[in-house]
Amino acid sequence: MLFSGKALSVQMLEDGIAELKFDLEGESVNKFNRQTVSEFSEALDAIEKAGDIKGLLLTSGKGVFIVGADITEFGGAFSAGPEGISELMNKNNENINRLEDLPFPTAVAINGYALGGGFEVCLGCDFRVMGDKAKVGLPEVKLGLIPGWGGTVRLPRVIGVDGAAEWIAAGKEQRPDAALAAHAVDAVVATEQLKAAALKLLGRAIAGELDYKERREIKKSPIPMNDTEALMAFFTTKAFVGQQAGKNYPSPVNAVTSIEQGYKLGRDEALAIEQQQFIASAQTGTAKSLVGLFLNDQKVGKVAKNWEKKADKQIERAAVLGAGIMGGGIAYQSASKGTPIKMKDIDQKGIDLGLNEANKLLAKMVERGRMTPAKMGEVLNRIEPTLSYDGFENIDIVVEAVVENPKVKHAVLKEVETKVTEDTVIASNTSTISIDHLAEPLARPENFLGMHFFNPVHKMPLVEVIRGEKTSETAVARVVAYANKMGKKAIVVRDCPGFLVNRVLFPYFAGFAMLVRDGADFQEVDKVMERWGWPMGPAYLMDVVGIDTGVHAEQVMAEGFPDRMGKTFTAASDVMYEAGRYGQKNGKGFYNYEEDKKGRPKKVASEESYELLKPHVAERREFEKDEIIARMMVPMATELARCLEEGIVESPAEADMALIYGIGFPPFRGGIFAWLDSIGMDNFVKMAEQFSDLGKLYEPTEGMREMAKNGTTYYGDK
Repeated sequence: MLFSGKALSVQMLEDGIAELKFDLEGESVNKFNRQTVSEFSEALDAIEKAGDIKGLLLTSGKGVFIVGADITEFGGAFSAGPEGISELMNKNNENINRLEDLPFPTAVAINGYALGGGFEVCLGCDFRVMGDKAKVGLPEVKLGLIPGWGGTVRLPRVIGVDGAAEWIAAGKEQRPDAALAAHAVDAVVATEQLKAAALKLLGRAIAGELDYKERREIKKSPIPMNDTEALMAFFTTKAFVGQQAGKNYPSPVNAVTSIEQGYKLGRDEALAIEQQQFIASAQTGTAKSLVGLFLNDQKVGKVAKNWEKKADKQIERAAVLGAGIMGGGIAYQSASKGTPIKMKDIDQKGIDLGLNEANKLLAKMVERGRMTPAKMGEVLNRIEPTLSYDGFENIDIVVEAVVENPKVKHAVLKEVETKVTEDTVIASNTSTISIDHLAEPLARPENFLGMHFFNPVHKMPLVEVIRGEKTSETAVARVVAYANKMGKKAIVVRDCPGFLVNRVLFPYFAGFAMLVRDGADFQEVDKVMERWGWPMGPAYLMDVVGIDTGVHAEQVMAEGFPDRMGKTFTAASDVMYEAGRYGQKNGKGFYNYEEDKKGRPKKVASEESYELLKPHVAERREFEKDEIIARMMVPMATELARCLEEGIVESPAEADMALIYGIGFPPFRGGIFAWLDSIGMDNFVKMAEQFSDLGKLYEPTEGMREMAKNGTTYYGDK
């Protein structure tokens, strides 16, 4: 053994080949934390001192190669400014250069994931052999960053400028076939043959059959492009990347700029350019927010896993009551992730609608090559349509997804409780109705809770798991485990009207209603909020959700919180509802909807909407964009703060992620609490107080006022 540490080791194999194995102690994956980086340096010392090595093979002792840098170390380094960022990055840049400069050939056996820094190490090797189940990529832009250990220098020299710019700017994981076609790897083999294939390739290089020195020289030299080629390539690429990413996500353009400014230079000079661009990216608010989201996502996952560990049994057989679009989506999600599910309705039409929804989603998977027809058949066989309760005595969980009407839900829930065992968990997919209220007719309320899916089920990651006053820990644990198995992000919240996401969304809609009442143009409000970062403005969002659905939910919220959410005027949504304009579902809401070339609904302005609104709104006038943003966001932020202070949600991280998963809050802002931290609570309180005449929705909580007074934040020094 040439070197043995807690993160990696070096040992001699046959024929003068040494194996450098990454195997981080106490972790399920390899990552470049400070310990791994330090030991990598020590291992290279040992390799350089050994005089009998003819070739070096890099491997992993885990199911993946290296997933990248340790993101938890970014916060402290980034807050230390350029010097702190450089200090974090320099050592491993030096390591990869030393690896690339070794006086003998190097090869890597890529198993599982090799992402970010993990793939950059692979690019530092002369030869790359990839397992047939592995994935490679440089996803740093998803954190608001660019590759910082040579990705923008080596990848363009390996696969070409256009390919590298596309890979890096998109940040996607690349499958073996794509990596081989791009010449990012030299061979793809079955995982069990990976080490043998890499050793064989390395042996050929040692024997002189393969010229590793020429390959190495290409990676260390300027890219052979003339000025005209470069001008055309980088001008068009930056324009396209900038348009795709948008102004709120600067790192994809920074990555292309790094390639552009370094293409005429040798490796070391180009790496210096990359570091400048990395530091520039790391100091943006976008990077801070996206790194924070990554850490919050891990926290949410850990909380869900801890709940899963408390489950006394697994959900092996499920049922959904109420087919249709929602029931079909739930059935599809359950079946596609391996849990058989009964789909019950009182009407064959509902069954047909649910089956068609599942069929449509599966057919798209097959069409895109992400599923075989045989696999589609397997998934469909796990969905059992039924008009009766036959077999419900064998069900572990029933998800009720009937119409959003308390009386109907009461009747259905009371009935199904008599058809299942005393141990079966019953969950309601209600979006606003109190779980405690729905539990009233049940004999076993401890087995009842909410499981709120968001539409469309297959796309929206969030599931709110709502615990009522009498819900048992066991029921919560089982349902979270089921949501995890379905591939969803489960966040446990306490019961109240609207729970967490809708309770916070409807004050946002209330802010919109008051703006329109006071003379704002709903199209202008949409544009301002979309520029602020929302995927769609409030009027468009109402149309997509369904104005009839929204009006009903608004009534539930007004009953639950009359002092804040009751209203004394006719809102724009009420006007649309009374006129039968329900949004996309019937082709007319605030906007009219036409099919585009791909058959998708496209919104177009409607003069009829303005005419309908005229009797109920003030004369049209211009609003400053900052006033629109404040009037929209203050109600949402204050309501979320109330939810945290009341214990509806456990932590700022879970609250922020719920709004990002559930309604598309702008990720580059990090979540509402992260946004409040970024602007400062004292500034927020002043912003809110400008609109105190608009009512209690604009009143900061006592907790917020205390934070403003003390200068504290939701995330502390994170």
